[in-house]
Amino acid sequence: MPRSQKNDNFIDKTFTIIADILLRIVPTSQREREAFTYYRDGMSAQAEGEYAEALQNYYEAMRLEIDPYDRSYILYNIGLIHTSNGEHAKALEYYFQALERNPSLPQAFNNVAVICHYRGEQAIQQQDIESSKAWFNQAAEYWKQAIQLAPGNYIEAQNWLKITGRI
Repeated sequence: MPRSQKNDNFIDKTFTIIADILLRIVPTSQREREAFTYYRDGMSAQAEGEYAEALQNYYEAMRLEIDPYDRSYILYNIGLIHTSNGEHAKALEYYFQALERNPSLPQAFNNVAVICHYRGEQAIQQQDIESSKAWFNQAAEYWKQAIQLAPGNYIEAQNWLKITGRI
């Protein structure tokens, strides 16, 4: 039984019902429906902190999904899991793959910026000032792209850019 049929909370059940209705109304292939089911199950597992299960579902969704836009969200969510697990290099790979398919994904730009900023902070702790400047400059560039796509979001990033003279 797919995970999406086991959901206990109201929001997940509502989302599942609406998604199922949309899948019946909108003309989609069996492959597209299967890909979406795996994606939805991946999101559900991810929300519950079941990252291994979520990754399995996302990888299966990637195998089935052919639409680049839809694939971008799957890749983005895989990146989120790797970020949560502290696997920043792997996360960056997935965020960049997501952005290749969908360059209008501000949350991916934001997450790349957050990782760059984190690496800048690490460089400061190691007293590597030149590397920290480079990481912070990269973070600034990615945050600028995120803000350009979603001007009302990322207020903390906007403040950081102003305070550090990068905007």
